[in-house]
Amino acid sequence: MIAIAPALIQKLQNLPPQRLAEVEDFVEFLAVREMRTSAGTRLGESLTKLDALSLPPFSDEEINAEIQAVRQERTVQRT
Repeated sequence: MIAIAPALIQKLQNLPPQRLAEVEDFVEFLAVREMRTSAGTRLGESLTKLDALSLPPFSDEEINAEIQAVRQERTVQRT
Protein backbone atom coordinates (compact mmCIF):
# COMPACT_ATOMS: atom_id res chain seq x y z
CA MET A 1 0.00 0.00 0.00
CA ILE A 2 1.30 3.43 -0.83
CA ALA A 3 1.68 6.04 1.86
CA ILE A 4 -0.85 8.84 1.91
CA ALA A 5 0.79 12.22 1.60
CA PRO A 6 0.70 14.24 4.83
CA ALA A 7 -0.57 17.24 2.83
CA LEU A 8 -3.63 15.24 1.76
CA ILE A 9 -4.29 14.09 5.31
CA GLN A 10 -4.04 17.71 6.50
CA LYS A 11 -6.54 18.83 3.86
CA LEU A 12 -8.94 16.07 4.88
CA GLN A 13 -8.66 17.02 8.53
CA ASN A 14 -9.60 20.61 7.69
CA LEU A 15 -12.82 19.66 5.89
CA PRO A 16 -16.19 20.02 7.59
CA PRO A 17 -17.95 16.72 8.39
CA GLN A 18 -20.37 16.97 5.45
CA ARG A 19 -17.55 17.46 2.94
CA LEU A 20 -15.57 14.64 4.54
CA ALA A 21 -18.59 12.38 4.01
CA GLU A 22 -18.60 13.39 0.34
CA VAL A 23 -14.92 12.52 0.07
CA GLU A 24 -15.59 9.15 1.67
CA ASP A 25 -18.42 8.48 -0.79
CA PHE A 26 -16.18 9.41 -3.71
CA VAL A 27 -13.37 7.17 -2.50
CA GLU A 28 -15.86 4.31 -2.19
CA PHE A 29 -17.06 5.03 -5.73
CA LEU A 30 -13.48 4.88 -7.01
CA ALA A 31 -12.84 1.60 -5.18
CA VAL A 32 -15.97 0.00 -6.66
CA ARG A 33 -15.08 1.24 -10.14
CA GLU A 34 -11.60 -0.24 -9.77
CA MET A 35 -13.04 -3.59 -8.67
CA ARG A 36 -15.43 -3.63 -11.64
CA THR A 37 -12.64 -2.76 -14.06
CA SER A 38 -10.49 -5.54 -12.63
CA ALA A 39 -13.38 -8.01 -12.79
CA GLY A 40 -14.08 -7.03 -16.39
CA THR A 41 -10.45 -7.59 -17.31
CA ARG A 42 -10.43 -11.02 -15.68
CA LEU A 43 -13.69 -11.93 -17.40
CA GLY A 44 -12.28 -10.92 -20.78
CA GLU A 45 -9.18 -13.04 -20.16
CA SER A 46 -11.34 -16.00 -19.17
CA LEU A 47 -13.50 -15.68 -22.26
CA THR A 48 -10.40 -15.57 -24.45
CA LYS A 49 -9.11 -18.77 -22.86
CA LEU A 50 -12.50 -20.43 -23.19
CA ASP A 51 -12.75 -19.45 -26.84
CA ALA A 52 -9.30 -20.93 -27.47
CA LEU A 53 -10.62 -24.34 -26.37
CA SER A 54 -12.93 -24.42 -29.41
CA LEU A 55 -15.60 -26.36 -27.54
CA PRO A 56 -18.98 -26.92 -29.19
CA PRO A 57 -21.78 -24.77 -27.79
CA PHE A 58 -24.23 -26.21 -25.28
CA SER A 59 -27.58 -27.35 -26.61
CA ASP A 60 -30.78 -25.98 -25.13
CA GLU A 61 -31.29 -29.31 -23.36
CA GLU A 62 -27.83 -29.17 -21.78
CA ILE A 63 -28.43 -25.60 -20.61
CA ASN A 64 -31.77 -26.57 -19.06
CA ALA A 65 -30.18 -29.58 -17.37
CA GLU A 66 -27.49 -27.32 -15.83
CA ILE A 67 -30.11 -24.87 -14.61
CA GLN A 68 -32.15 -27.65 -13.02
CA ALA A 69 -29.06 -29.12 -11.35
CA VAL A 70 -28.18 -25.76 -9.79
CA ARG A 71 -31.74 -25.21 -8.63
CA GLN A 72 -31.83 -28.63 -7.00
CA GLU A 73 -28.49 -28.00 -5.30
CA ARG A 74 -29.77 -24.69 -3.90
CA THR A 75 -32.92 -26.37 -2.64
CA VAL A 76 -30.86 -28.99 -0.82
CA GLN A 77 -28.62 -26.31 0.72
CA ARG A 78 -31.61 -24.40 2.08
CA THR A 79 -33.00 -27.42 3.92
